[in-house]
Amino acid sequence: MRHGALGLMVVVAGLAACSGAGQPGVRGAGAAPPAAPAVRPGLEVLLADSAHLVRGRRVGLVANQASVDAGGRHAVERLREAGVDLRALFSPEHGFRGAAAPGEHVPHATDPASGLPIYSLYGATTEPTAEMLAGLDLVLVDLQDVGTRYYTYYSTTLAVLRAASRAGLPVVVLDRPDPIGGAVQGNVLDPAFRSFVGMLALPVRHGLTLGELARLGREELAIPVALTVVPAAGWRRSEALDATGLPFVPPSPNLRTLESLFHYPGTCLFEGTALSVGRGSDAPFEQVGAPWLDSTAVLATVRAARLPGVRFEGRAFTPRAPGDGKFADTLLQGVRLHVTDREAYDPVATAVHLLAAVAARHPGQVGWRPAHFDRLAGTDRLRLDLLTGRPAPEIVAAWVPAREAWQRRTASIRLPY
Repeated sequence: MRHGALGLMVVVAGLAACSGAGQPGVRGAGAAPPAAPAVRPGLEVLLADSAHLVRGRRVGLVANQASVDAGGRHAVERLREAGVDLRALFSPEHGFRGAAAPGEHVPHATDPASGLPIYSLYGATTEPTAEMLAGLDLVLVDLQDVGTRYYTYYSTTLAVLRAASRAGLPVVVLDRPDPIGGAVQGNVLDPAFRSFVGMLALPVRHGLTLGELARLGREELAIPVALTVVPAAGWRRSEALDATGLPFVPPSPNLRTLESLFHYPGTCLFEGTALSVGRGSDAPFEQVGAPWLDSTAVLATVRAARLPGVRFEGRAFTPRAPGDGKFADTLLQGVRLHVTDREAYDPVATAVHLLAAVAARHPGQVGWRPAHFDRLAGTDRLRLDLLTGRPAPEIVAAWVPAREAWQRRTASIRLPY
């Protein structure tokens, strides 16, 4: 084991395979063959190699529907079967079963399978209270991140670190692969725009795992907590989830496919406009649209840009109970995105080109929602540049120096994946 300041620890059992044989980065959009040797999530590494971390301790677990082993068995079942003394469960946004709508407050509950209390960290509170942590000796975190800055699971993890620090409890993060691999793309968040959907100054596509995000947050937010990260074994940062042999479990209700996760770093920006991102359709976050959209003109513009790794298609769709208040039961003219080369595709740059094309064709109808858009973008600069017609290639090129500085700044928290 390696120890750092303030009790930081990384369990290294099983890491030899991280730099060994495995599938290279996936280029196509379809399924890839499983990696060899098989990737083991931190949950399995804990039980096989590092059970001493939980042995004889009263444990709380932060988890949801995607907290499963390589065979799809849930962490609660695996831990209890191994004799771990689970005393409480904690759930992030969308709840323990992952069924709650985005932004919906989730109440506390009881897990019918285990009888354990489930304390919601996306309801009356976003941090565990002293009462919730009473009687525990340790908190485990086992959540599947999506590789994009605007997602709340790592914010919940940082909230757990803060609460555990106040209670004097250690935290163990059971790491999982970044499902879209280690590419780093987009702009770095301006700390003035920090929020629960952007707690750290990350690029939009950050290329980190949840364990690395916990290490970074602990350092940059100066949280004095004893933190251990149990890495995923056998994973290489260049690999997407379908190259690992691990099951894909939708991390939230509107991210239903691995393809949607690759588009999400870009298409989620449209949440801050009047356009639909496909909620309530067959392909949320894989398409955008509006009843007034001149998709023919927009498609001509974005296709002329010859953006790598992506194909655009005109697609009409009708949102049913979309949950975001946008165009329910209305036929929309849309643009569907398809990944053709994952290594070449930059979803954030693609979204900027698409936003610029829509703004040029429909300057009065984009329906900017400034506070929300800027919160997602991590700056007001992107919206202002688009409003003034700054060319998309210039906008994207301006992000490079800050992103390179961020890469240097975060080198010390990266695990040897």
